[in-house]
Amino acid sequence: MPLDKYRRCSRCVMDESDEAITFDTEGVCNHCRHFDAVTRKEWFPNEEGANLWNDISREIRKSGEGREYDCILGLSGGVDSSYLAMKVKDWGLRPLVVHVDAGWNSELAVANVEKIVKHCNFDLHTHVVDWEEMRDLHLAYLKAGVANQDVPQDHVFFASLYHFAVRNNIRYILSGGNLATEGIFPDTWHGSAMDEINLKAIHSKYGERPLKTYSTISFFDYYFWYPLVKKMRTVRPLNYMPYDKQQAVSELEQKIGWRAYGRKHGESLFTKLFQNHYLPVKFGYDKRKPHLSSLIVSGQMSREHALAKLAEPLYDPQELEIDIAYFCKKLRITRQQFDGFLAAPSQHYTDFSTWNGRYRLLKKAQRLIERSLGRQVKVYS
Repeated sequence: MPLDKYRRCSRCVMDESDEAITFDTEGVCNHCRHFDAVTRKEWFPNEEGANLWNDISREIRKSGEGREYDCILGLSGGVDSSYLAMKVKDWGLRPLVVHVDAGWNSELAVANVEKIVKHCNFDLHTHVVDWEEMRDLHLAYLKAGVANQDVPQDHVFFASLYHFAVRNNIRYILSGGNLATEGIFPDTWHGSAMDEINLKAIHSKYGERPLKTYSTISFFDYYFWYPLVKKMRTVRPLNYMPYDKQQAVSELEQKIGWRAYGRKHGESLFTKLFQNHYLPVKFGYDKRKPHLSSLIVSGQMSREHALAKLAEPLYDPQELEIDIAYFCKKLRITRQQFDGFLAAPSQHYTDFSTWNGRYRLLKKAQRLIERSLGRQVKVYS
């Protein structure tokens, strides 16, 4: 694209790498406007949030009366879930902590999980995903050439949380996801990681072995069975407090000796290479842009600081070669095959079957119900 036509938001750092981005007369992008008009209404970093969370946590405790646990807490070892674990201890909740090992944990991630669980005195269940099935699914996604190569990890992580919750008769799942650091993300970059139809369509075309033990969640389970029949709720507690990423890191380091990864999602060696090499090289997507933009609109970073961060290289050349070599060895592919995946024509996730049509119908039905009731109907916080 000619430099004179290149456009970047005048408020955040999102740019035309998002094909659907638009700018108003002030040069502010649609992501910033949406955050102000919609997202901010679901974010409560204030006294209102504290009151809302008190009510929610009271319901969580009530739901767990007479049981060993009152909630499920997914723990990756990253900043968000680690800080949430520490807060959960302060709140006096009784979580069953679940860590999903999909085969890509860094040694630092394992050490962080151990430190958090020990500090909080929580029970930890680690679910180890069958590596041969995981490897086959990873290769299927690489052959498909779609943008979101992280779906195999993300889907099994959340599916495992739901399955453990059901088996232990727990209604509440606590997630470290939050709007303060994830309030902006372009929909054009990829679809939902929870789309089982899309996952199975990609695996059906390119996979070579059946997924006998890999945990999935169907559209029916995710939108009907779990929330409406089992009365389960996924809650994001960090949305009800003034969550500052750097302060969270400092607190974790000082209180429990937690160590930072140096980059977002660095706890997974796969995600590290995927976000900082595969996506920028193959698709031109730099995930630092929505992440830094989220910090800007939530008041945690200046635009000037974000631009300076973007000017830094995504990878040290030597580190990149080490990570690629490990990646190839782990998946049992050659460097030539790896380079071939990057060079091959890309496909969009919608080139395969999705649950998008069902989701649109569901949202229409939801709007009709909301109009008839005169209030919002939500099953996800």
